[in-house]
Amino acid sequence: MARPGRLGVGIIGAGKVGAVLGAALRAAEHAVVGVSAVSEASRERAETLLPGVPILEIQDIVERSELVLLAVPDDALGELVAGLAKLGAWQPGQLVAHTSGRFGVGILNPVRAAGAIPLALHPAMTFTGMSLDLTRLMDCTFGVTADAAMLPIAQALVVEMGAEPVAIAEADRTLYHASLAHSSNHMVTLVAQASQMLREIGVEAPESMLGPLLRATLENALASGEAALTGPVARGDVGTVSAHAQALKEYDGGAGGDVLAAYQAMAQATARRAVNRGLLRPEQLNEIDEALGAEPKAPEGN
Repeated sequence: MARPGRLGVGIIGAGKVGAVLGAALRAAEHAVVGVSAVSEASRERAETLLPGVPILEIQDIVERSELVLLAVPDDALGELVAGLAKLGAWQPGQLVAHTSGRFGVGILNPVRAAGAIPLALHPAMTFTGMSLDLTRLMDCTFGVTADAAMLPIAQALVVEMGAEPVAIAEADRTLYHASLAHSSNHMVTLVAQASQMLREIGVEAPESMLGPLLRATLENALASGEAALTGPVARGDVGTVSAHAQALKEYDGGAGGDVLAAYQAMAQATARRAVNRGLLRPEQLNEIDEALGAEPKAPEGN
Protein backbone atom coordinates (compact mmCIF):
# COMPACT_ATOMS: atom_id res chain seq x y z
CA MET A 1 0.00 0.00 0.00
CA ALA A 2 1.32 3.45 -0.92
CA ARG A 3 2.13 5.82 1.88
CA PRO A 4 -0.29 8.74 2.25
CA GLY A 5 0.68 12.05 0.70
CA ARG A 6 2.72 10.52 -2.11
CA LEU A 7 3.15 12.84 -5.08
CA GLY A 8 3.66 12.55 -8.79
CA VAL A 9 7.05 14.23 -9.26
CA GLY A 10 8.47 15.71 -12.44
CA ILE A 11 12.18 16.50 -12.74
CA ILE A 12 13.22 19.29 -15.07
CA GLY A 13 16.96 18.95 -15.54
CA ALA A 14 18.70 15.60 -15.10
CA GLY A 15 21.96 17.21 -14.04
CA LYS A 16 23.97 16.05 -11.06
CA VAL A 17 21.47 17.57 -8.61
CA GLY A 18 18.15 16.86 -10.32
CA ALA A 19 18.74 13.19 -10.95
CA VAL A 20 19.97 12.56 -7.40
CA LEU A 21 17.09 14.40 -5.73
CA GLY A 22 14.65 12.65 -8.03
CA ALA A 23 16.09 9.30 -6.94
CA ALA A 24 15.82 10.34 -3.28
CA LEU A 25 12.17 11.32 -3.70
CA ARG A 26 11.53 8.06 -5.49
CA ALA A 27 13.12 6.19 -2.58
CA ALA A 28 10.62 7.97 -0.33
CA GLU A 29 7.89 6.33 -2.46
CA HIS A 30 6.94 9.37 -4.50
CA ALA A 31 6.28 8.52 -8.15
CA VAL A 32 8.66 10.18 -10.59
CA VAL A 33 6.44 10.63 -13.65
CA GLY A 34 8.94 12.13 -16.03
CA VAL A 35 12.35 13.73 -16.42
CA SER A 36 13.78 16.15 -18.97
CA ALA A 37 17.24 15.34 -20.28
CA VAL A 38 18.83 16.93 -23.33
CA SER A 39 22.51 16.01 -23.35
CA GLU A 40 23.83 12.49 -23.67
CA ALA A 41 25.35 12.74 -20.18
CA SER A 42 22.04 13.76 -18.63
CA ARG A 43 20.20 10.96 -20.44
CA GLU A 44 22.71 8.41 -19.13
CA ARG A 45 22.36 9.88 -15.64
CA ALA A 46 18.57 9.65 -15.83
CA GLU A 47 18.74 6.04 -16.97
CA THR A 48 21.13 5.15 -14.15
CA LEU A 49 19.47 6.96 -11.24
CA LEU A 50 15.88 6.97 -12.48
CA PRO A 51 15.50 3.70 -14.41
CA GLY A 52 12.16 3.29 -16.09
CA VAL A 53 11.23 6.97 -15.79
CA PRO A 54 10.24 8.37 -19.19
CA ILE A 55 12.24 11.22 -20.70
CA LEU A 56 9.67 13.83 -21.68
CA GLU A 57 9.34 17.37 -22.95
CA ILE A 58 9.26 20.00 -20.22
CA GLN A 59 5.65 21.07 -20.78
CA ASP A 60 4.48 17.45 -20.64
CA ILE A 61 6.29 16.98 -17.33
CA VAL A 62 4.64 20.04 -15.80
CA GLU A 63 1.22 18.88 -17.00
CA ARG A 64 1.60 15.45 -15.36
CA SER A 65 3.19 16.48 -12.06
CA GLU A 66 1.92 17.41 -8.63
CA LEU A 67 5.45 18.43 -7.65
CA VAL A 68 7.76 19.94 -10.25
CA LEU A 69 11.45 20.03 -9.33
CA LEU A 70 13.37 22.65 -11.31
CA ALA A 71 17.04 21.62 -11.23
CA VAL A 72 18.45 24.00 -13.84
CA PRO A 73 21.31 26.53 -13.78
CA ASP A 74 20.62 29.74 -11.84
CA ASP A 75 20.75 31.96 -14.89
CA ALA A 76 18.22 29.80 -16.76
CA LEU A 77 15.67 29.58 -13.96
CA GLY A 78 13.82 32.88 -14.35
CA GLU A 79 13.40 32.55 -18.11
CA LEU A 80 12.16 28.96 -17.78
CA VAL A 81 9.60 29.84 -15.12
CA ALA A 82 8.32 32.87 -17.04
CA GLY A 83 8.18 30.96 -20.32
CA LEU A 84 6.07 28.18 -18.83
CA ALA A 85 3.79 30.79 -17.28
CA LYS A 86 3.20 32.35 -20.71
CA LEU A 87 2.20 28.91 -21.97
CA GLY A 88 -0.28 28.56 -19.09
CA ALA A 89 1.57 25.45 -17.88
CA TRP A 90 1.48 26.04 -14.12
CA GLN A 91 -1.52 24.57 -12.31
CA PRO A 92 -3.35 25.79 -9.19
CA GLY A 93 -2.25 23.84 -6.11
CA GLN A 94 0.80 22.38 -7.83
CA LEU A 95 4.06 22.38 -5.85
CA VAL A 96 6.97 23.95 -7.73
CA ALA A 97 10.42 23.71 -6.13
CA HIS A 98 13.74 24.90 -7.47
CA THR A 99 17.19 23.84 -6.31
CA SER A 100 19.05 27.13 -6.79
CA GLY A 101 21.06 28.39 -3.85
CA ARG A 102 21.01 31.98 -5.04
CA PHE A 103 17.26 32.46 -5.28
CA GLY A 104 14.39 32.21 -2.84
CA VAL A 105 10.77 32.03 -3.91
CA GLY A 106 10.59 35.50 -5.47
CA ILE A 107 11.84 34.17 -8.78
CA LEU A 108 8.82 31.85 -8.79
CA ASN A 109 6.29 34.71 -8.72
CA PRO A 110 4.81 33.59 -12.08
CA VAL A 111 4.15 30.23 -10.40
CA ARG A 112 2.43 31.95 -7.48
CA ALA A 113 0.34 34.08 -9.86
CA ALA A 114 -1.00 30.88 -11.43
CA GLY A 115 -2.08 29.53 -8.04
CA ALA A 116 0.80 27.08 -7.67
CA ILE A 117 2.96 26.86 -4.54
CA PRO A 118 6.59 28.05 -4.79
CA LEU A 119 9.38 26.39 -2.76
CA ALA A 120 13.17 26.79 -2.72
CA LEU A 121 15.09 23.63 -1.75
CA HIS A 122 18.85 23.94 -2.07
CA PRO A 123 21.14 21.11 -0.93
CA ALA A 124 24.31 22.39 0.73
CA MET A 125 26.31 19.61 -0.85
CA THR A 126 28.51 18.98 -3.87
CA PHE A 127 27.28 16.15 -6.08
CA THR A 128 28.87 13.78 -8.56
CA GLY A 129 25.60 12.72 -10.16
CA MET A 130 26.14 9.10 -9.12
CA SER A 131 24.36 6.80 -6.67
CA LEU A 132 26.90 7.50 -3.91
CA ASP A 133 25.33 10.96 -3.62
CA LEU A 134 22.23 9.37 -2.09
CA THR A 135 24.36 8.43 0.90
CA ARG A 136 25.72 11.98 1.10
CA LEU A 137 22.18 13.28 1.49
CA MET A 138 22.03 11.56 4.88
CA ASP A 139 24.62 14.01 6.22
CA CYS A 140 23.40 17.04 4.31
CA THR A 141 21.41 20.18 5.07
CA PHE A 142 19.12 22.06 2.68
CA GLY A 143 18.63 25.81 2.66
CA VAL A 144 14.84 26.05 2.55
CA THR A 145 12.74 29.11 1.70
CA ALA A 146 8.96 29.21 1.42
CA ASP A 147 5.94 31.23 2.51
CA ALA A 148 5.35 30.70 6.22
CA ALA A 149 2.27 28.55 5.70
CA MET A 150 4.10 26.36 3.18
CA LEU A 151 7.39 26.00 5.04
CA PRO A 152 6.34 22.73 6.72
CA ILE A 153 5.75 21.21 3.27
CA ALA A 154 9.24 22.21 2.12
CA GLN A 155 10.76 20.90 5.34
CA ALA A 156 8.89 17.60 5.06
CA LEU A 157 10.16 17.01 1.51
CA VAL A 158 13.75 17.54 2.66
CA VAL A 159 13.32 15.20 5.62
CA GLU A 160 11.88 12.55 3.30
CA MET A 161 15.04 12.78 1.22
CA GLY A 162 17.02 11.98 4.37
CA ALA A 163 18.44 15.46 4.90
CA GLU A 164 18.05 18.30 7.41
CA PRO A 165 16.11 21.46 6.46
CA VAL A 166 17.38 24.87 7.59
CA ALA A 167 15.11 27.87 6.98
CA ILE A 168 16.77 30.75 5.07
CA ALA A 169 15.03 34.12 4.75
CA GLU A 170 14.28 35.32 1.23
CA ALA A 171 16.51 38.38 1.66
CA ASP A 172 19.44 36.25 2.82
CA ARG A 173 19.56 33.75 -0.04
CA THR A 174 22.40 35.38 -1.99
CA LEU A 175 24.62 35.74 1.07
CA TYR A 176 23.77 32.17 2.06
CA HIS A 177 24.83 30.90 -1.33
CA ALA A 178 27.95 33.07 -1.43
CA SER A 179 29.09 31.56 1.87
CA LEU A 180 28.76 28.03 0.50
CA ALA A 181 30.42 28.84 -2.81
CA HIS A 182 33.27 30.68 -1.07
CA SER A 183 33.99 27.73 1.20
CA SER A 184 33.45 24.81 -1.15
CA ASN A 185 34.40 26.08 -4.61
CA HIS A 186 37.43 28.03 -3.47
CA MET A 187 38.64 25.08 -1.41
CA VAL A 188 38.86 23.11 -4.65
CA THR A 189 40.94 25.88 -6.22
CA LEU A 190 43.26 26.06 -3.19
CA VAL A 191 43.77 22.30 -3.17
CA ALA A 192 44.41 22.29 -6.92
CA GLN A 193 47.00 25.04 -6.58
CA ALA A 194 48.76 23.34 -3.67
CA SER A 195 48.74 19.98 -5.45
CA GLN A 196 50.16 21.53 -8.60
CA MET A 197 53.06 23.14 -6.71
CA LEU A 198 53.91 19.95 -4.86
CA ARG A 199 53.75 17.87 -8.01
CA GLU A 200 56.09 20.28 -9.81
CA ILE A 201 58.73 19.98 -7.09
CA GLY A 202 58.66 16.19 -7.38
CA VAL A 203 56.02 15.05 -4.87
CA GLU A 204 54.45 12.14 -6.74
CA ALA A 205 51.29 11.86 -4.62
CA PRO A 206 50.30 15.34 -3.40
CA GLU A 207 46.96 14.01 -2.17
CA SER A 208 48.77 11.75 0.31
CA MET A 209 50.64 14.71 1.74
CA LEU A 210 47.73 17.16 1.72
CA GLY A 211 44.93 14.77 2.71
CA PRO A 212 45.75 14.29 6.41
CA LEU A 213 46.66 17.97 6.82
CA LEU A 214 43.51 19.30 5.18
CA ARG A 215 41.19 16.87 6.92
CA ALA A 216 42.66 17.79 10.31
CA THR A 217 42.49 21.49 9.46
CA LEU A 218 38.84 21.27 8.43
CA GLU A 219 37.87 19.28 11.50
CA ASN A 220 39.68 21.72 13.79
CA ALA A 221 38.19 24.76 12.06
CA LEU A 222 34.65 23.37 12.29
CA ALA A 223 35.13 22.45 15.95
CA SER A 224 37.05 25.51 17.16
CA GLY A 225 36.56 28.23 14.58
CA GLU A 226 39.37 30.74 14.25
CA ALA A 227 40.93 29.46 17.46
CA ALA A 228 42.28 26.65 15.27
CA LEU A 229 44.30 29.08 13.15
CA THR A 230 48.04 28.43 12.93
CA GLY A 231 50.79 29.41 10.53
CA PRO A 232 53.11 32.32 9.75
CA VAL A 233 50.43 34.99 9.21
CA ALA A 234 48.74 34.35 12.55
CA ARG A 235 52.17 34.36 14.26
CA GLY A 236 53.23 37.58 12.57
CA ASP A 237 56.18 35.78 11.02
CA VAL A 238 56.86 38.46 8.43
CA GLY A 239 60.09 36.93 7.12
CA THR A 240 58.34 33.67 6.21
CA VAL A 241 55.41 35.49 4.60
CA SER A 242 57.86 37.55 2.53
CA ALA A 243 59.71 34.40 1.45
CA HIS A 244 56.44 32.74 0.46
CA ALA A 245 55.39 35.75 -1.60
CA GLN A 246 58.74 35.90 -3.41
CA ALA A 247 58.73 32.16 -4.15
CA LEU A 248 55.16 32.30 -5.44
CA LYS A 249 55.93 35.34 -7.59
CA GLU A 250 58.76 33.41 -9.25
CA TYR A 251 56.59 30.30 -9.55
CA ASP A 252 53.72 32.23 -11.15
CA GLY A 253 56.07 33.46 -13.84
CA GLY A 254 55.78 30.04 -15.44
CA ALA A 255 52.49 28.70 -14.14
CA GLY A 256 49.58 30.88 -15.19
CA GLY A 257 49.85 33.57 -12.55
CA ASP A 258 46.93 32.77 -10.22
CA VAL A 259 48.69 31.35 -7.15
CA LEU A 260 50.32 34.52 -5.80
CA ALA A 261 47.10 36.51 -6.10
CA ALA A 262 45.19 33.83 -4.17
CA TYR A 263 47.87 33.63 -1.47
CA GLN A 264 47.95 37.44 -1.10
CA ALA A 265 44.17 37.73 -0.83
CA MET A 266 43.80 34.95 1.73
CA ALA A 267 46.85 36.04 3.75
CA GLN A 268 45.52 39.59 3.96
CA ALA A 269 42.08 38.38 5.01
CA THR A 270 43.68 36.10 7.61
CA ALA A 271 45.83 38.94 8.96
CA ARG A 272 42.90 41.36 9.26
CA ARG A 273 40.86 38.79 11.15
CA ALA A 274 43.86 38.08 13.39
CA VAL A 275 44.13 41.79 14.24
CA ASN A 276 40.43 41.96 15.06
CA ARG A 277 40.84 39.00 17.42
CA GLY A 278 43.86 40.54 19.13
CA LEU A 279 46.33 37.97 17.81
CA LEU A 280 48.30 40.55 15.83
CA ARG A 281 49.07 44.21 16.45
CA PRO A 282 48.03 46.74 13.78
CA GLU A 283 51.66 47.49 12.95
CA GLN A 284 52.21 43.78 12.25
CA LEU A 285 49.37 43.94 9.74
CA ASN A 286 51.21 46.71 7.89
CA GLU A 287 54.39 44.64 7.91
CA ILE A 288 52.53 41.63 6.47
CA ASP A 289 50.95 43.76 3.74
CA GLU A 290 54.41 45.03 2.82
CA ALA A 291 55.85 41.51 2.86
CA LEU A 292 53.09 40.31 0.57
CA GLY A 293 53.69 43.10 -1.91
CA ALA A 294 49.93 43.67 -1.96
CA GLU A 295 47.78 46.77 -1.57
CA PRO A 296 47.36 47.52 2.18
CA LYS A 297 43.86 47.00 3.58
CA ALA A 298 42.62 48.27 6.90
CA PRO A 299 41.38 45.74 9.45
CA GLU A 300 37.60 45.41 9.86
CA GLY A 301 36.13 47.87 12.30
CA ASN A 302 38.71 50.59 11.57
